[in-house]
Formats: sequence, C-alpha cells, structure tokens
Amino acid sequence: MEITYASSSHRYLPTMSASSSSSLGSSMPNRPVKTIPLQHPNTTSSSSTPLPQAMFWRWTAKIKRTTPSQWIDTFLPCYRWIRTYKWREYLQPDLMAGLTVGIMLVPQAMSYAKLAGLHPIYGLYTGFIPIFVYAIFGSSRQLAIGPVALVSLLVSNVLGGMDLSDELYTELAILLAFMVGIMECIMAFLRLGWLIRFISHSVISGFTTASAIVIALSQAKYFLGYDVVRSSKIVPLIKSIISGAHKFSWPPFVMGSCILAILLVMKHLGKSRKRFRFLRPAGPLTAVVLGTVFVKIFHPSSISLVGDIPQGLPSFSIPKKFEYAKSLIPTAMLITGVAILESVGIAKALAAKNRYELDSSQELFGLGLANILGSFFSAYPSTGSFSRSAVNNDSGAKTGLAGIVAGTIMGCSLLFLTPLFEYIPQCGLAAIVISAVMGLVDYHEAIFLWHVDKKDFVLWIITSTTTLFLGIEIGVLVGVGVSLAFVIHESANPHIAVLGRLPGTTVYRNIQQYPEAYTYNGIVIVRIDAPIYFANISFIKDRLREYEADIDKSARHGPEVERIHFLILEMSPITYIDSSAVQALKDLQQEYKSRDIEICIANPNQDVLLTLTKAGIVELIGKEWYFVRVHDAVQVCLQHVQSLNQTPKNPDSFAEDKPSFFQRLSKRREEDLSIAELESGDKITEPHLEPLLSRKS
Repeated sequence: MEITYASSSHRYLPTMSASSSSSLGSSMPNRPVKTIPLQHPNTTSSSSTPLPQAMFWRWTAKIKRTTPSQWIDTFLPCYRWIRTYKWREYLQPDLMAGLTVGIMLVPQAMSYAKLAGLHPIYGLYTGFIPIFVYAIFGSSRQLAIGPVALVSLLVSNVLGGMDLSDELYTELAILLAFMVGIMECIMAFLRLGWLIRFISHSVISGFTTASAIVIALSQAKYFLGYDVVRSSKIVPLIKSIISGAHKFSWPPFVMGSCILAILLVMKHLGKSRKRFRFLRPAGPLTAVVLGTVFVKIFHPSSISLVGDIPQGLPSFSIPKKFEYAKSLIPTAMLITGVAILESVGIAKALAAKNRYELDSSQELFGLGLANILGSFFSAYPSTGSFSRSAVNNDSGAKTGLAGIVAGTIMGCSLLFLTPLFEYIPQCGLAAIVISAVMGLVDYHEAIFLWHVDKKDFVLWIITSTTTLFLGIEIGVLVGVGVSLAFVIHESANPHIAVLGRLPGTTVYRNIQQYPEAYTYNGIVIVRIDAPIYFANISFIKDRLREYEADIDKSARHGPEVERIHFLILEMSPITYIDSSAVQALKDLQQEYKSRDIEICIANPNQDVLLTLTKAGIVELIGKEWYFVRVHDAVQVCLQHVQSLNQTPKNPDSFAEDKPSFFQRLSKRREEDLSIAELESGDKITEPHLEPLLSRKS
C-alpha cells in the first residue's frame, strides 16, 4: 500500500489528512498518511562539535587509518606504479613513448631557451634533471615536463625589461625556477590549488591565444635577419619589424619558411592519419637535421647559427642573487599560476583518460620539487607541456618510466651530441617555436563562446586584447579581475524563482520554465537558488517586494483575495546564511507582520535551520510555519486564505439557486473522488478541477 508523507509542522495538517481520508468513502481504498516531524535543533545541545576540533579529529582519524604502504604512496608516488608494474605489457610502450618525447624535447628545449633569452644549453639543462625528479615525486604518469613556450616568454618578458648582463640574466632565470618551486610546494602543503579555479577557461584561452601571437612575432627576427625589440606587447613588436624592413635578408626567411612548412605538414599528417602518427614527434628533429645538413653543405653566411654548446652534464650550484628575489616575486607568482593551470589541467585530463586517480596537491609538490632541484642544476622554470604530454600519451606511455627514458635521451645528448648542435640554424629553432605555439591560437574557442555564452566571449576578448596591447602581466590581472567581477556579480544577484504547482502533481517548479504551472491567490512561493549572505540580501529583499506586488494573476487558482497573505520560502538550495542575512530576515519579518503577511519556511538545510534557531528566527516566525515540503506549506496557507474568503451570501439568491439533495450528493462525491485521485496520482485532472483542500475544510 502506498503511503503519503506529510510534515506535522502545523497543527492543521493532521486534521486535514483525516478529513481527506474520511471523505473518500467506501469506493476508494484507504491511503495511510505517515507524519514526518520537522526536527528543530536545540542550540543548547552539546552534540555540535566546534569546527576546528572536528577537523582535528577527522585529520587524526585519517592518520590512524593510513597504512605504511599508503604513507610511501604519499611521499613517493612512483611507488604506486612500480609495485604494480606489468613488465610484459608496459615496458615496450614506455620505452617507445620515452624515446619519442626525448627526441622531440631536445630541439624544443633549445628553441624555448632562445625564446627565454637564454643560451640553448639552459634549455637542455631544464629538460634533464626536472624530468627525473618529477618521475619520482609527480602523480601523473603521462605528463611530460620541461621548458614550455609560455613560461619562457614570461621569463624573457620580466628579465628582458631589466638592464642586466648575460651572466646576471642567467642567474636570475635560475633563481626564478627556485622561487617558483618554493611557491608550488607551499601551495601543495596548504592545499591551495583550489584558488586557480577562480580563473575561468575563457580567461586562460584568451591569454594563451594572445601570448601565442606575441611569441610568434618575437621569433620573427630569426626569419627576417635583423633584430627586433624584445617586448610582450604587440605594438612595439610590429613597429620594430616595420622600421627594420630595409635590413631584410631573404636566405634565413626562405630557410625558416621551408622548415616551418615541413613542420606544419608533418604535424597535420601525424594528427589526421594514424599510420603517420610517428611524423608528429619527429617534426622538430627533422627540422633540426635538415637545417644542419643544409648549413654544413652550403655554408650560408647570412644565416645565424646556434654556436658552441658546452658538452657534459650540468654541475651542482645553489641559486645566487637573492637580493633580486623581492622584485621577482610578482613574476614568480604569475609563472606559478600559469604552470599550475597548464600542468594540473593536462594531468587531470590524462589521468581521467587513463582511469587512475590524481592528487592535485601531490602534483603541485612534484612540480615544485622538480623546479627546486632543477635550479640546483642550472635549470630555469619548467612545467608540463601540452604538446609533449599529448605525444607521450598517444605513444602509449603507461607509467613514469617513459619520463625517465626521455630524461636519459636528454642526458645522452648533453654528453655526446652537443658538438653537432653548433651548426643548427637559428631560424630552424624559431620555426619549431612558431609551429608549437600556433596550436595555442584558440579562435575556435572564441567562436564557440560567441554562440554559447556572450559573457564569456566578452571575457575572452578583454583578456586577449589587454594581453596583446598592454602586456602579459596586465592581461592576466585584467582577465582575472573581470572574471572575479563576474563571479561577484552572479553571487550578489542570485537566481530567484517563483514556483507554481504542476497540474496533477504535488511538485512545484519555476513558473517561467514551466508555463503550465499555476499559483494560488494570496500565496507567493519563492525559491532562492544560492546561499544568502551580506552581498546578496538587499537584492533578495528587493525581488521579494517585486514578487509581492507583481505576480501574473491569470494562472492563479484558489479563493480570490485582493492581496498577498503568505510568502513561502523554499530553502532547499540555500546552503549557507550569514549574520547579515539573519538580521535582514528579522527586518523582513517585522515589515511583513506590519502588513499582515506571514512568512513560511519549507525544507531548510540543517545548518541553515541551526543558524535560524540560534538567531531566534524560528521563534520569531513560529515553529508552526516551518514545513518539510512546499506542498504542506501551501495546504496550510490555502486553508487560511479560504477561511479569510468565506463571506455570507445573499439568502434569497441562495434559495433560488439551491440544488436538490441528490444533486449536492452527486457533486460532493465527484469532488471527493477527484481529490482522492489527485492525491494518489492515479489520475491527472484538469488544472481548474484540481482542488488542493477538501471541501469539508
């Protein structure tokens, strides 16, 4: 037998249930009603534990439950895949992936070092030690870390604007790696990775698009054959390119264009054709080999070369020049934010694709430790690379062993191959950078945002424009600021809905979304879809006054009354309410009381109800006006409205229109049957035939 549930928060509900049951007669089966009392919290109870103490207990309990194996997993994430390594299944894919990424990394590392304004050897150093450190302490099994274009541009942007010698420039780049590593480790220990969530995807897309354009223009000097001013703004770059046009040299332009075309074709074939997948990672190596062979054969004097590269592994040295640390803090914070966005986002996507768990805090710790230890071996800031990580995953990497293989390739290059790098043309390295950043120009995202969300499209335009014309730091700050402004605006202006009853049900939904839903005269049902706090309470009060004065009366049912008598607040979406909102509710209650309007509360959250109890709102409104369901509140309120509407009729007209006894009995039976069918849900009636209360009431 089906049971109807109702809250007993009001004294009228039990009698109403009994009345409805007795009106069914013998023709309908009994439908028992189970009463659910709304439990009002006792503020004097000692069952509520203070938050700090509760957090401490949970933390200690978690420590006690942690096994020795789990402790090892926490501090050495590589232990997770080492102890479950399947040699027959994983070894060959890991070796192939590591070899592929290593071959791809060597020329890219030199290219990105040049972009950062450093000697190419420091790119090779950055792609060596950090890879091994991350393979041990990082939690992602497919993420390929090392130098990347965006971080290299940030390093060049801040250090290029300072009047520094080459030696000091290099020292500060290494110091930046140390500072970035410290910040990432601090964020990992404090579990502050959630702060990055406030940067929307449209901000990231706009920022990377503008940065890619700036990076490509900054590499134009290697194609054109003359120097271009170093800047992160598009206007000075274009002015410099135009002003030096008379120095144009066609040999590096032709060579660079040919190498770039080869790279783009190989990249396209590697992405679009599965059988040519090997061409994608082989592109940078092919460009370097072709350029080097051409230079060795023809010896063109107008094409600049990389020059001498020191042979051997980097030596251990502690970062210096800490007196410049204070001026580098803003840039270190910006690089940290960009590194986290790029690395953690890629790592999470790859982890989901390969079906394993990823700890964001452990990921931050692995990146931070890789940068700290890398700075001891002359590395500048490194992070996860999107392109190399995608190649690593597509090549079948299963574990961190692929990273170790890639690092080994880099070590072998430093030991044995650096004499060959002397003849690499600079325009070839520039072509590798341009080819890599072209994929960052995300105009498809702008088109998508235009069709889906104009607000995010505006945010994309603002971020990309300010980054192009005002610089990277300003662009990021403006983008994040506007993004936070949108968040604050949405929070201060929450969605509020007037609810109506869906025909044939006891379900109440937004009347704007469901036009067939109807309301009742004298009653307004409102749902606030957000926490209530100091920033949005004024907006909420204003909207409540609007709903009280301006509600569509065409879809109303029930007894006709001239004004609103009851305001029902559906509070299930409200997860939090602060002291300012509590005080505003008190003022609202006094205001409504002076106009003879009663506030009813339906389905409040446990924490919200506790706050209302402590503040005295429950007693102020009255416990009888708190309900488990909106439907229960409507039943009680409608009964009150019905009692207000009962006016004596003219006796003469009543005598003229008085139906016979049998007509009244038949009509009464039809009404009772329709009520029973409605409440049981066996039959959906027309809205105008759908009474909520028994006519006996």
